[in-house]
Amino acid sequence: MSRPADDLYEDDFYAWTKQQAEIIRRLPVADNRFDRDRVAEEIADLGKSERDAVRSQVRRIIEHFLKLQYSPASAPRRDWRAMIVDARAELADKLTSTLRRHAREHLPRLYSVARRKAVLALEEFGEAAATAHIPQNCPYTLTEIFRDDWYPAPPE
Repeated sequence: MSRPADDLYEDDFYAWTKQQAEIIRRLPVADNRFDRDRVAEEIADLGKSERDAVRSQVRRIIEHFLKLQYSPASAPRRDWRAMIVDARAELADKLTSTLRRHAREHLPRLYSVARRKAVLALEEFGEAAATAHIPQNCPYTLTEIFRDDWYPAPPE
């Protein structure tokens, strides 16, 4: 049984856009002035925008987690934490159960991109040695990524 559109819209906008686009695509077109396929695509694109925003913030958090955990620098740590706080706030505005599942499914790929960005940033500031310790696979859980008060331990 599917949920009423109003409830889904309020609770999970991403899922609502996918549902509504599919419904529109299935509607018979009685009037050739109605551009069913483009309207459906525009609605689907709204959902993709939400999905992409969640992906971006997850990558941003992971990149700064890696810097906090593996960089020996002390000066930029406060800025990295501020960026994590900002990214988590953005996530809180966008995150739904569907997008949470999407982030879980795509975490390895999101981590891979964030790892490359962190490595490039550390190398740019002369910390190439620190990059050798960054794991190939994501050491963080989604719970840690989303939790407001969690940060990885700094280097020893």
